[in-house]
Amino acid sequence: MATTKKQTAKKNNLNAVAKQLIEMAERGGVEQNFFFVTTFSRYKTQLNTLTRLQKEIDESDVLIEKEYVRGRPNIVANPAIGEYNKTSTAANQTVATLLKIITTFADGPVLGAATDDGGDIDL
Repeated sequence: MATTKKQTAKKNNLNAVAKQLIEMAERGGVEQNFFFVTTFSRYKTQLNTLTRLQKEIDESDVLIEKEYVRGRPNIVANPAIGEYNKTSTAANQTVATLLKIITTFADGPVLGAATDDGGDIDL
């Protein structure tokens, strides 16, 4: 299925957030810090997972039919929704951790205005 304008805009927005985090880390001199690098890698994985789950939710229905042992169909919520919610909560916590790493290990102030030139970061 082709990528929609909405999906492209959302991915560009995620790229902008990731770029801002990297710029903050660079301003603080922590872009090579072990904790930043490993946590940022985990954050990219979470963003990719969220993108894939969102695509799954968009392509299927909110309610799905699940067949149990005796072959009777039951209507249940799409499990991708629950996974999306869990992953987004984890991603939010990861961003908070990244910001804490940046501010804790930074050589100086890092919370200045970050530029957003719309550039892409490979997630």
